[in-house]
Amino acid sequence: MDERYTDILRPFLPYLADRPITEDTPLRESGLTSMQSIELLLALEDGLDVELPDEALVEETFSTAGSLWSALAAVRGGADV
Repeated sequence: MDERYTDILRPFLPYLADRPITEDTPLRESGLTSMQSIELLLALEDGLDVELPDEALVEETFSTAGSLWSALAAVRGGADV
């Protein structure tokens, strides 16, 4: 995970406060709602210049910061986003 990713992600996680975002950070428990997931997806696609395929738009992808990062990296052929 890189700083661009966590900078985009942090505003969507109001319950996280000042704690660091790690791969294990649970997105829902940190305050990400269903509606915000869509907004987050758009922000990530714009900010990181990637597009997640429809099959990646599942609950498991948005379960942790690491799982979402992995989905984004997979779009880029496993390379860092």
